[in-house]
Amino acid sequence: MAADNNHIETSQRFAPPATRRDFLGLAATWSAIVAFVMAMLGALRLPMPSVFPESNSRVKLGRPDRFALGSATYFSKLRLWLFRDEAGFKAISSVCTHLGCVAERGVDGQYLCPCHGSKFDEIGAVKGGPAPKGLVWVDLSLSPEGWIVADTLSDVDPKTVLQA
Repeated sequence: MAADNNHIETSQRFAPPATRRDFLGLAATWSAIVAFVMAMLGALRLPMPSVFPESNSRVKLGRPDRFALGSATYFSKLRLWLFRDEAGFKAISSVCTHLGCVAERGVDGQYLCPCHGSKFDEIGAVKGGPAPKGLVWVDLSLSPEGWIVADTLSDVDPKTVLQA
C-alpha cells in the first residue's frame, strides 16, 4: 500500500493549479529569451554592409547615332542625363550632392532637388539650397564596338566632351 500512496502524491490530479504569477513569469522569461536572440542576430549582421559597391561602374548607353543632335536623354536607372550638341556628348548625374535625392531637370535646363530645395544651373553649379557642391559630370568614352560608355564613378570637368 505504500507504493500506492507515492503514486497518488505525484499524480497531476493533486498538483496545485497554475497561478497567474506563474504564467506571467514564464511569459517574461520567454520574451527576454526572444529579445536576446533577436538582438544577437542584429549584432551578427552589423559587420556586413547593407549596400555593396558597384561591381562595374562602366555602363553602355547606346550607339552615338541613336542620339539626335541637340538631344537630352535621361537614363532613369542610372540617374544620368546625356546631352549631344555640335561639340559632342556630355553626361551629368542628377543625384543631388546634399543627401542623394534625384534632382529634376526643368525646361529651362536648370536642376531642382525636390527633397531639400537645392538649385543647380545648366552646368550643375549650385545656385541655392543646402547642396555643398555642384552636380557631377560623368566621364564618357567609346567602347571597341562603338558604344558610348559612361563611368558613373569617374567625374570630369563640365567642359569635357566626347567627340563621336
